[in-house]
Amino acid sequence: MRAKRTELIRAIEEKRGSRVIAYFTGDRENISTRVAPDVLRVFYRHLEALGRQDRLDIFLYTRGGDVLTPWRLINLLREYATSIGVLVPFRAYSAGTLICLGANEIIMGKMGELGPIDPSVANAFNPQDPANPAARIPVSVEDVSSYIALAQEMAGVRSEEQLAQVFRFLSEKVHPLALGNVHRNYALIRSLAKKLLRLHLAAEEEARIESIVTNLTAKLYAHNHMISRREAREEIGLAVAYAEEELEDLMWSLYEAYEDDLKLNKPFDPAELLDEQRGPVSFEAVGGVVESVPCLDTFVFSGTVSRLGTTPEGTPRLHVTMTGQRWVKVI
Repeated sequence: MRAKRTELIRAIEEKRGSRVIAYFTGDRENISTRVAPDVLRVFYRHLEALGRQDRLDIFLYTRGGDVLTPWRLINLLREYATSIGVLVPFRAYSAGTLICLGANEIIMGKMGELGPIDPSVANAFNPQDPANPAARIPVSVEDVSSYIALAQEMAGVRSEEQLAQVFRFLSEKVHPLALGNVHRNYALIRSLAKKLLRLHLAAEEEARIESIVTNLTAKLYAHNHMISRREAREEIGLAVAYAEEELEDLMWSLYEAYEDDLKLNKPFDPAELLDEQRGPVSFEAVGGVVESVPCLDTFVFSGTVSRLGTTPEGTPRLHVTMTGQRWVKVI
């Protein structure tokens, strides 16, 4: 409920001495949302409503998304606030971690998790998925670099000629343009991460910046590796603060409020919307939220579902058509 969430947001603002904007990209099965550039205008409306602030906190939950959006978003936030904090009650993966890199402070709860920022990319030159010839298999930077490292460390490949043979074999399996795309995205993600860190770290901390970026792109060997707050602060060197008990309780309560309101623990099942009629039934489902005390926007999936009959097992056969997905101004 909006009233309960704004009460929690106000309490966090009072505790932090800041203004708060919650950015929650839901991961409900069948209607998940991700960080994307269309959120920038939504944030602009909230920032205009809040006005210029000394301290601004982003309450963040996301499994990732577009890697270019964090750079534009952080720069927009810095037009309105001197100091940026990111509150991480639970997940802030990939693009979410990039948003954190642009903040002066990352406040993490006990359940807080960041993730590697190495990209996985897919284009027309990627290998076909054997299970679905119409799809392409994403190629990740970590897989390419690990293949080379495997040849060096396990097979004892050392000479330039041997490495050339190893790479030649790889390029026979993965199109050279797909490999080039992997390298281009790897260079892009490192550049973006450094630019985000340089927004708030001094020039003399360049060695620290390089170390953070290397840790997040090259030294974590699985894209689904979950980085705890201890690892983020003590091993990677990020500006992480541990949420003290009262703030931790407020952050987790706000997370649970969004989790409940967006029904994250229950897959979206269009069959539940149908009655006995066979004709199409329209639906709208909320998959994401940007919320502050003065404003509320929701990301809405809309579509229709109709019954086509039943299978031999007795389950309904459905036809689902998604007619739109967009941010909607609520308040």
